[in-house]
Amino acid sequence: MSATIHWLGAGLSSIPGIEKLAHDNRKVIVWNRSLGKAQTALKSIIDKIEIKTLDWASLNDTVVAGDILISMLPATMHIQVAELCLAKKAHFVSSSYISPEMQALDEKAKESSLCFVNEVGLDPGLDHLLAHALVDNYKSSEQYNSDNELYFRSYCGGFPKVANDFKYKFSWSPLGVLKALKSPAKWLENGNVGTSNAPWEALADYSIDLANGRETFQCYPNRDSLPFMAQYQLENENVQQFVRGTLRLAGWSDAWAGLFDKVATLTSSASAETAEQELKTISEELERKYSYAENEPDRVVLHVELVAKKADENVWQQSYLLDSCGNEKGQAMARLVSIPVSFAIESVIDGTAKSGVSAAPHQAIEVAKWMEKLAELGEEITLQKT
Repeated sequence: MSATIHWLGAGLSSIPGIEKLAHDNRKVIVWNRSLGKAQTALKSIIDKIEIKTLDWASLNDTVVAGDILISMLPATMHIQVAELCLAKKAHFVSSSYISPEMQALDEKAKESSLCFVNEVGLDPGLDHLLAHALVDNYKSSEQYNSDNELYFRSYCGGFPKVANDFKYKFSWSPLGVLKALKSPAKWLENGNVGTSNAPWEALADYSIDLANGRETFQCYPNRDSLPFMAQYQLENENVQQFVRGTLRLAGWSDAWAGLFDKVATLTSSASAETAEQELKTISEELERKYSYAENEPDRVVLHVELVAKKADENVWQQSYLLDSCGNEKGQAMARLVSIPVSFAIESVIDGTAKSGVSAAPHQAIEVAKWMEKLAELGEEITLQKT
């Protein structure tokens, strides 16, 4: 399949993926609202790709059937890109969650034999791969029994490699992070559905055995975990705990306590317009104080765990751990978001991606292939068995 790859959005989380495609001699056109910023960010491969100002009329005139559009734009713009793909008979790839509006395009995409691949970044993305791998490992083990009680936990977080007083730094606009502080969450705990309206309502400690010893983080549930039970093929099992959540450095909740209070007060008492403006003001201040310096290394920790119990005793337990830091290849967050996106693009090109709206691959062969590719690129994923 010969296709032009149109990568929309050249923010920090896009650069390693674009560079990989360029080094693999793929035909890539990068579209960005700021031409100068994209040229500066991609100066090392400027001779291998085209860079254009993101203009919808120009994009519409350039895309032809069989091309692949990657939307690394704000999530609110994905449908606009996907609808352009339908009109032009082009494929679509995004690292974002599948929204109801995106899912509604499934039949139209299938009718045109188009692949609309989503959830192929870090979280969602690599967390899906590791979850599928764990479930496959468990179901093929001698300990598998449908009566076993299952406990599934998937936590991911990004933070500075060297902790600061704020226990966090922003690699993109803080506004989205602030808004997420008021996002409700739903998960399964002790066989019952748990809910929260904000992270501070469901904070807990979470300890992980790392290469250099045990470290305790803070964690909280993120979004609605429950639909992913079916995606991970656990809907017919005796699941007692199922949670997908966010990981933060120890001490994060204390460092953010004042911010929690501001966000809670604004969203409960101020008008929507006033709250939005105040959040933007707070966001600008946070961006000035807590953005990454040039070449400052970040850190990403992803831990996915599945435990099977019988009569309150563990009969099977495995987890996958990814603990990566920024290096000469780029920030860890940028690598782990955009490199899997490049894998998804390759799956569209080689015909292994299925038509219609889909998420990260769940087939054992494809999962193993993606994990092998990550290892070849120096990303170490450790399987921990107990």
